[in-house]
Amino acid sequence: MAITKSAKKALKVSDTKRVYNDRLRKTLKSSVKSARASIASKAADTVETLRQAFKALDKAAQRGTIKAGNADRKKSRLAKLLAKNK
Repeated sequence: MAITKSAKKALKVSDTKRVYNDRLRKTLKSSVKSARASIASKAADTVETLRQAFKALDKAAQRGTIKAGNADRKKSRLAKLLAKNK
């Protein structure tokens, strides 16, 4: 348990960041999953779902929720999957 005033503040900030990052990570996972499903089913809105997945990946990387290389790798694999299934 935090004792000092600054430690209590740090704990509060940490909790706020955790909630934000969890929400961002959930959005990221769901958008990447829907993009993969859209590519696999060759749906008409594949480009739009892929764009949303890229946006979510970029936002998570910019925020620091995931590393930039991780986001780049996921985007590359999604693009490769799209090219393969065209």
